[in-house]
Amino acid sequence: MRSVGKIEREMRQNRPSPSIHQEVIVSLLRTTDRLMLPVGELLREADLSVSQYNVLRILRGARGEGLPCGEIAGRMVQRDPDVTRLLDRLEARGLVVRRRGESDRRVVIAAITKEGLALLERLDRPVEKRLHDVLGHLSKKELESLLGLLDRVRDRGEEP
Repeated sequence: MRSVGKIEREMRQNRPSPSIHQEVIVSLLRTTDRLMLPVGELLREADLSVSQYNVLRILRGARGEGLPCGEIAGRMVQRDPDVTRLLDRLEARGLVVRRRGESDRRVVIAAITKEGLALLERLDRPVEKRLHDVLGHLSKKELESLLGLLDRVRDRGEEP
């Protein structure tokens, strides 16, 4: 039988996970939560959720041309079933605009506004600093190794 690992001790569990696979998944989820806490706090100060911030970054990457809602949903870091609601809130704050597609009026295109770009610009350095604060203790080689392992896990997860 496996012994109690560090993640179980952190979560005050007396028994080990049923499998190493479950222990890894729990550890990934817990780690993600811990890494995003400082960023989430910063975004809350700007009255943004992590998902709203993600949408703004996606739209900034579209370089003003905008993207259909379905394309935004497909590019999200974490899947969000209600991209329309996210866009509603961002549009109400003047951070994005929406328009109908020219060739297909059923398609809704969202684009970032100047105000949205300005907000992202103000957040870029503080977000990068918080990310460095939580990962800066790892060397570049360690970060590259971790990134490679995570890429392999996601590649396998995309197979049927």
